[in-house]
Amino acid sequence: MKTKLVITFILLIAMLCIPMAAFGSNVEEHTPTGSSPSSNTGTGVADGQSESSAPVQQSDFSTPETDKAQSGSSMDYAQYAVDSFNILNLSTGEVMEIPVEEYVLGAVMSEMPASYELEALKAQAVAAHTYALYNKLSNQNNPDPALNGADFSADPGNYQGFMTQSIAQNRFGSHYQSYYDKIAPAVAEVVDQILVYDDEPIVAVYHALSAGKTEDASNIWTSNLDYLVPVESIGDRLSSGYETFAVFSSSHLRELAEEAFEEVRFTDGDEKNWIEVMGRSESGYVTQVRVGNITVGGNEMRTLLDLRSSHFTVSYADGNFRFDVLGYGHGVGLSQYGSDYFARQGMDYEDILLHYYQGAKLVSVR
Repeated sequence: MKTKLVITFILLIAMLCIPMAAFGSNVEEHTPTGSSPSSNTGTGVADGQSESSAPVQQSDFSTPETDKAQSGSSMDYAQYAVDSFNILNLSTGEVMEIPVEEYVLGAVMSEMPASYELEALKAQAVAAHTYALYNKLSNQNNPDPALNGADFSADPGNYQGFMTQSIAQNRFGSHYQSYYDKIAPAVAEVVDQILVYDDEPIVAVYHALSAGKTEDASNIWTSNLDYLVPVESIGDRLSSGYETFAVFSSSHLRELAEEAFEEVRFTDGDEKNWIEVMGRSESGYVTQVRVGNITVGGNEMRTLLDLRSSHFTVSYADGNFRFDVLGYGHGVGLSQYGSDYFARQGMDYEDILLHYYQGAKLVSVR
């Protein structure tokens, strides 16, 4: 395995629950709770916001086939088989050693509603396993002292990123057994599988639902990854949470901006021109927005105002700014709602994964 960790990027994460979840913790966007692809520290996978610096895997990528039946690599993927993950519990400070299957089960319980289709749950399981493995390998190469020897962090007490079964039982009460009986067999079926690109585990990020098309990684981070490119996710438009809005008085917005950006200045009496979208990505997410006299990134604005995504439009009337928002999460990688939609249309988990992670390959480690 040749791994070159050469790019540091800022991964903005705002992971909030979608209130439709039978499991109640549909993730908005992911690095395993509180984790980033390499620093593996921070807070908030399901219900919080974090901003973590993380180097992205950048190898001398080949161009593998995208067909699900691709094979022929002489790579021995058994080198990626691990028995457990060491997880820093952000609630207690304890480092927990969790067997791989127990971790993947607890991650799926924490991240995706049990009401979702089995093939979507399987896709989530593979993504969670792959990303945890990526974090583990990255931290071995560049240990983060803040992890106290762990591979990455999670916050089980707040149902973020991973839950132990005792916490899940407490959270779901009488529903727990039926949830477990649905998810555990799905996880067991795919727990030995991961996604690779150029024969290395991928940065398998995911989010709750896109704005109808997923986002290119380069518009969120400072680097692009060949398998994290825009793809259609049409089912997301059917979600009840697809369109949201937030309203801020001009005085409140000014207060928030001045607290966040020391250099910002506003012209009194010209409130309607205080905010202007200056750039969008191919998928429609805001890349640049003018705030007073300065320009900031779309994700900075999203974080400032706690918007559900950076795919927004802004209007001004009667002293208030209104932000109309599409989607939920950073929009990169696998869309959880989109996965469930595809599963309901008859796609299996492998097709779902290879749609959202373009050019990746599903392999067995055992």
